[in-house]
This record gives sequence, C-alpha cells and structure tokens, in this order.
Amino acid sequence: MSLLNDLVNLKLCDVTEKVIAEYIWIGGSGMDMRSKARTLPGPESDPSGLPKWNYDGSSTEQATGDNSEISPQAIFRDPFRRGRNILVMCDAYTPTGDPIPTNKRFNADKIFSHPDVVAEEPWYGIEQEYTLFQKDTKWPLGWPVGGFPAPQGPYYCGVGSDKAFGRDIVDAHYKACLFAGINISGINGEVMPGQWEFQVGPVTGISSGDQVWMARYILERITEIAGAVLSFDPKPVLGDWNGAGAHTNYSTKSMRNDGGIKVINEAIEKLSKRHKEHIAAYGKGNERRLTGLHETADINTFSWGVANRGASIRVGRDTEKEGKGYFEDRRPSSNMDPYVVTSMIAETTILWKP
Repeated sequence: MSLLNDLVNLKLCDVTEKVIAEYIWIGGSGMDMRSKARTLPGPESDPSGLPKWNYDGSSTEQATGDNSEISPQAIFRDPFRRGRNILVMCDAYTPTGDPIPTNKRFNADKIFSHPDVVAEEPWYGIEQEYTLFQKDTKWPLGWPVGGFPAPQGPYYCGVGSDKAFGRDIVDAHYKACLFAGINISGINGEVMPGQWEFQVGPVTGISSGDQVWMARYILERITEIAGAVLSFDPKPVLGDWNGAGAHTNYSTKSMRNDGGIKVINEAIEKLSKRHKEHIAAYGKGNERRLTGLHETADINTFSWGVANRGASIRVGRDTEKEGKGYFEDRRPSSNMDPYVVTSMIAETTILWKP
C-alpha cells in the first residue's frame, strides 16, 4: 500500500509538462457524480481551451443507446487546479447543443444573469450536512454493528474517539477544498453520530452551486480512498435521530445595506407564498426530515422566527439587532441541487411579483 501511495503522489511537474485533467459532471439521478480523466499537453487555465469530449450517456441514465453521446462543457472561468492536476466541473449538452434534463445549471444561469439579480449581488452560504457509513455494514460510521450508540447530545461539535467518528476524512476534505480554491468556510460534527457538516461561502450567485458540487465530488473521492460510504440522504436513520439538511444562508445588497431588515421581511413574505413550490424542489425524501422535530419545521407549514431553529426561515439575532444582514432557509435537504435552490430563492425574492 505504501508503494501505491508513492505512485499516486508522484510529482509530475518534475518530469513532464503534461497535465491530468479530470472532467466532472452530474449523472442521471441528479445526485450521482461522474468523472473521467485525460492527458493535456500542458497547463490550460481557460476552460474554453480545453478539448471537447463526450461520454456515454446511456451508461449514466442520461441518453438512449442509439444516441448516447453527451458533451460535457467546462463551466469554470478558473478551473480548480494545482500543479499538474486540473479538476474541471462541467455541465452537459446533447450533440445538438441543447442542455440535457439533468443540467439544472442552464436555467439557473438565466436567473443569475438577469440584470436585476446581478445588481443585487446575491450571496450564499450553504451548510452541507452528510453522513458517513461503514462500507460493509451499511451502518453509520462509529455505530456498533446491528446496534445503536448512546443518544444524541455529546456528538455535536464533539471531541474524542467515542464521539467524533470519521474526523480524518473530514479534516482531509477541509484541506483538500482549500487547496483546490473552494471557498469552504468551516466544518463541524453534527448532532447525529457519524454525521458532519461543511460550509461553503459566502459565494456570489451561481458560483455557490459550482463550488458546492465540486466540494461534494472531492468528499466522495476522499471517502472512496478511506473505504467509507458517503450519504446525502436527508434521514439516513429513522427514529430519534437528526436528519441531514443543506441550510442556505442568503442575502442581497439591499439586505446588507442600512434598513435591510425591511427587504428581508419582504423576501420572507414572498417565500411564504411559494412554500409548496420550494418544498417540491428542495430535495428528495425531505418529508422524512421536515417533521417539526429534531430542529426542523413541519414540511406543510411555513414559519419564520428570530434565532428559531425549528422554523422554516431563521433570522439571526445580529441581523435583528443591526437591522440588516441575512437569513437562513432551513428547508433544503442534504441532497438538494444547489443550482435549483439558490436560483429559486433569488427568483422568488428579487424577480417574482406576487
């Protein structure tokens, strides 16, 4: 194994100008991530200069076998790259140039490109929760096989081998994201043992979705190396255990300026009137998580409050005190598509006229 690690960590820059480019895209389920690599003759910082490529969409549930060529297109102005390795996030199109159905970025970009949205400079901070599972038992990391750990309480931000399960994976992911240029702003252990969270942001507009997807990909690659299984299920274990969400913190320029609390209140009122539409797009299986228990609001009822983690929308005490700032949408599930959630929030609060 040590020899294998030595080979994996070879420094290509010492012997060649060639670069390994990893093309990454979202698969047919809308949550599975796919990738394949190719060799480039040298460094390339502009995505438009990367070679055109395609993949077999029939094997990713995105096309039929008789017309299976899907073309991933690089979407980053500055690909995540360090040294001789490039990670390139792509969205996918048919050979005729049409976005495939799972390309949610295409429509999101239309919203974020709207002049009114651009002028408001929407900022997002996304709190991505996830659960680590044991590979062979399909049971959360650190849990006794066929049994349960002690009740929730000591695990949130906990320290110690009997409370923090998988910290080596979490810390490796944290540093890898920083190394890749992702604006990851923190990590912490979550309420359920074996469950963790990382935060991405503040990031402006559609870049928030780009960075969350890339951070998910890096995390899955690290769990692959570690022999663990990554789950974004919003309620991975039934019973008296917390679910997993992707709380989305949001503000616009008007909200961040003096008097912004009025704009925040107006935005929350708009969100309340489109609650069903947002819930329908906020992730699969979210009804198992949004029960009104375990720091969630009931899925059928919109609510908001100051410092209330049992509400649909939470306004921070600092925001209330200063009369400006941001709010947190606590409804999105851990398996939500960040392109969909962020663009829906911007469209509802900035563009929609009730």
